[in-house]
Amino acid sequence: MQPIAIVYGSTTSNAKNISERIAAKITETDVVLFDVADMNVESLKDFSNIIMGSSTWGIGDLPDDWDGFLPKLKRFDLSGKTIALFALGDSYSYSDSFVDSMGIIYEAIKDKGCNIIGSVSTEGYNYDMSTAEIDGVFVGLALDEDNEYDLSDERIDNWLAQIKPELQ
Repeated sequence: MQPIAIVYGSTTSNAKNISERIAAKITETDVVLFDVADMNVESLKDFSNIIMGSSTWGIGDLPDDWDGFLPKLKRFDLSGKTIALFALGDSYSYSDSFVDSMGIIYEAIKDKGCNIIGSVSTEGYNYDMSTAEIDGVFVGLALDEDNEYDLSDERIDNWLAQIKPELQ
């Protein structure tokens, strides 16, 4: 397995903490963490495997640091790269925009020639609506550290078991 870049945007450090937890569980290869607030998109050229994560801010928005990074990512060549997504949201207070940040990132990269892996069934989640849901599955790993933190480790472990065989 080639090295993995974990790219995250995190206003309150939740996405950073999840990125670190995911990195600690990947022992098969090197993992490099990048905070979108201070990274150059060109850093991704050396990675075939990329995990992108974000918190969902406000009512279904990306954190400000992703707002600055996403236009650069849209112009970057992702052809041939394998990408997995994760996002955090509050499924109780913002149940009709749960993990929408993941949906925004997905829409930005889905036609960029990359292989997006790691969809997750919506079964077991309590929310009303999400732009990250397509055909009954999330486009990546959805986490709720505010209300369902006790489920996060199991969800991360299951997701990693699913995506590791698909990483190059």
